[in-house]
Amino acid sequence: MKTNHVLLAALAAAGLAGCGDSSSPNQPPAIAEGTTVTLALLETTDIHSNVLGYNYYSLSDDATLGLDRASTLIQQARAENPNNLLLDDGDVIQGTLLADLQAVASPVTCSQTLAVHKAMNAIKYDAGGLGNHEFNYGLPFLSQVTNTDFGIPGVTKPAGTCGAPSYPLVLTNVTGAATNKPIFQPYTILPRDFTATKPDGTTTKVKINVGVMSFVPPQIMDWDQKNLAGKVAVTGSKEAAQQYIPEMRSKGADLVVALSHGGLDPSPYSPKMENQSYHLAGTGIDALLIGHSHLVFPKGKEPGAPALDPSFAALPASANIDAVKGFVNGVPTVMAQSWGRRLGIIKMTLTYQGGKWVVQQGQTTVESRGYKYKDGTTSVAADPAIAGTVSAEHAATIAYAKQPLGVSTDFEMSSYFSLVGDVTAIQLVNQAQLDYVKNMIATSADLASYRNIPVISCSAPFKAGRNGPSDFTDVAPGATPASPFGLQVRNPGDLYLYSNNNLQAVKIKGADLKAWLETAAKQFAQIDPAKAAEQDLVPSYGTIYNYDVFYAENNALQYQIDVTKPVGSRIVNLTYLGKPVQDGDDFVVATNDYRAGGGGNFPGIDGSKTIIKSPDANQSVVSNYLQQLGKTSGKVTLGSNGSARSWSFVKVATAGPVVLRSAPGHLGLAKAAGLALVTAEGGLDANGFAKYAIDLSK
Repeated sequence: MKTNHVLLAALAAAGLAGCGDSSSPNQPPAIAEGTTVTLALLETTDIHSNVLGYNYYSLSDDATLGLDRASTLIQQARAENPNNLLLDDGDVIQGTLLADLQAVASPVTCSQTLAVHKAMNAIKYDAGGLGNHEFNYGLPFLSQVTNTDFGIPGVTKPAGTCGAPSYPLVLTNVTGAATNKPIFQPYTILPRDFTATKPDGTTTKVKINVGVMSFVPPQIMDWDQKNLAGKVAVTGSKEAAQQYIPEMRSKGADLVVALSHGGLDPSPYSPKMENQSYHLAGTGIDALLIGHSHLVFPKGKEPGAPALDPSFAALPASANIDAVKGFVNGVPTVMAQSWGRRLGIIKMTLTYQGGKWVVQQGQTTVESRGYKYKDGTTSVAADPAIAGTVSAEHAATIAYAKQPLGVSTDFEMSSYFSLVGDVTAIQLVNQAQLDYVKNMIATSADLASYRNIPVISCSAPFKAGRNGPSDFTDVAPGATPASPFGLQVRNPGDLYLYSNNNLQAVKIKGADLKAWLETAAKQFAQIDPAKAAEQDLVPSYGTIYNYDVFYAENNALQYQIDVTKPVGSRIVNLTYLGKPVQDGDDFVVATNDYRAGGGGNFPGIDGSKTIIKSPDANQSVVSNYLQQLGKTSGKVTLGSNGSARSWSFVKVATAGPVVLRSAPGHLGLAKAAGLALVTAEGGLDANGFAKYAIDLSK
C-alpha cells in the first residue's frame, strides 16, 4: 500500500493521474480563441427604502417610484439578457417613514430583516455597495441589519445570525480607525456560468469571474460625524481602487466593476472630493455604476425622454464624458436615477483572446431604463410579489404615519413655489430651529457669551422636485378625512425630510452670511432680460437641498436675489433690523450638522465655526415645536408661521418667457400665497413638471 501511494503521488506530480486532463469531468473544457460572451450588468441606486410605489407623507399611491416597479424592469431585462448580474449602488436603508419606523421608532430586532432587504432578497440581487446614508442610523444598527462584525471597539453585533441581505455587500474605501482593516469585505469576485458563442457559431458554457468594488464619499466623516468620528476612516476612491484591482485580477477577476456612490466631477482629483466617480474611470475598471446625485446617466432612450440634466450638458468636451452613449473616459457608465425609478443596463461583449477575456468596447451599450421605456407612454406595472413580501411592514408604517401630534393648521404648507418665495413649508422649520437655539443659549452658562448676538436660522426646501413632480412637501390644512385630528407623525417628515440630521449652530460674520446666500443662489439660472426664447429659472433640482432660506424673528432679516447677475454677485439689499449687514457683524445661525460640518461646500462653513452640537434631530425639533404649539395655541397659523418672506427677486422685465417647473395643478396655491409673479400654468415637460410662467417684474 505504501508503494502504491508513492506511485500515485509521483504520477500526480507528473500530471499523469488525470487531474490535469481536459477530458476530466471536473475540469472545464478549454475555451476556443475567439469565443464571445455577452452579458448585462443591471443597476439600481439610491432606493432610499422606497420599497413600494407609495408616499407615506401623503398616504397615497405613487406610480412614479418604487422597488416594486423596478422589479418588473429587472425581470424584463433578465429575460432579454440571460447572462446578467444585478447590483445595487447604495443608499438603501434610509429615506422614508418606513425606514424611520424600522430604525428609530420601532427598531427591528436581530431576528428580523429590514423590509427593503426582504424585497431585494426576493428580487435576488447578486451584490451591493453602500452609500453615505447607510451610516445615518449609526454603526451598531448597520452592523446588525447587515449581519456584519465591523471589528470596531464599542460596536457589537448581536450574537447569532441577524436578518440581512442574502447577497454580498462590499465597501472598498472605509476602514476601522483602530485596525486599518475594511469594515466590510473590500470586494467580492462572483463566479458566473454564462452561455457563450464559439467561433463556429455553437454555444458553450463558460465561467466569468466578475469582481465588484464599492466606494462612498469621504464626506461621511462630516455628515455623520456623531456616528463615525474615531471609529472609521475613509480613503480616496482612486487610491482604494488602485490598491485592490491588481489583487482582484490576480485572483482571477475577468471583469472589474466599480459601484461608486458619487456623481461625475471632472475637476482635478482630490481624495477628499465628494463626487469621485469620474476619476475611477482611469484606474483599470471595466464598468462604472454610479449614484448619489439622483440623476439620469446616460440620457434616457425612451421616446420623449427628458433632456440631459444641465450638470451633464454643461460638461466641457475635454472631460471625455459621453452623456448620450454612456461612457466616461472610455468606460461604460450608468446612473439609474433614484427611488427605483430606473434600471441601469450595461450590455457588454467579451471575446476570449490570448488566454483572457477582453471587453469589446464597440459592442457595449449603456441604458438608464425608465418605466415607459418601450413607447414613452405606457408604464410598467408593479410586481405584486414585492407588496406581498412587505405587507405587514407597510401596514405598520401607515399606522405610524397617522399618529396625531395634537395640533392643526389653518393653511397648506407646501414647497411647490419655494423657489419663487413661498415660505409656507420653510418658515415653521426655521422657527423651530431658532427657538431651540435661543433656548440653549439662554439657559446654558457655557453659551452665555453669545446672548447678545442675533440668532437667525436657515433651512432648505428638501422636497422640491429633486425626485420628480411628486417630490414636493404638501401638508394639508386643518382636519381632513386622512387626518381627522390635524397634523400627524408623517407631517414633520414632510416638512423636514432627513431624520438623520442633528441640529447645530454656527457663529459667523456678515461676510460669511453674504457668501452663504450667494452659494444658495447658485440654484438659479442667469436670466438674460433681452432673450426672447424661454428661460428656465431653475434648470436643475439636483442640489435643491443646498437652497438655504434664512429667517429671523419678526422677519428682521431681508435680502434680494438678482438673477440677471452671474453666480457670486446676486445678493443685494441684505439688511438686519432695517440696517445693511456689515462684513464684521456677528450672527448665530441655527442649521443642521450636514451644513455646519461643510456639507454643500459653502465658503467658510466647514465645522470650525460650530458652537452648538445638539443631540436632537432637526426633524424631532420640528415635531416637538409643533406639539408645543398645540399645547399653547392648538393651531399653526399662516399669519404666525407661514407668511414671513425674508427674500425676493430684484424686479426685472424680460423680453421672453421665464418659467418655473413644478408639480401641475397648483396655480391656486401660488395665488393664495400672494405670489403675483406666478402668472399662469403652462404645459408639461418631458419629466411631467408643469411650466409656470414667472413675471420677474412683479
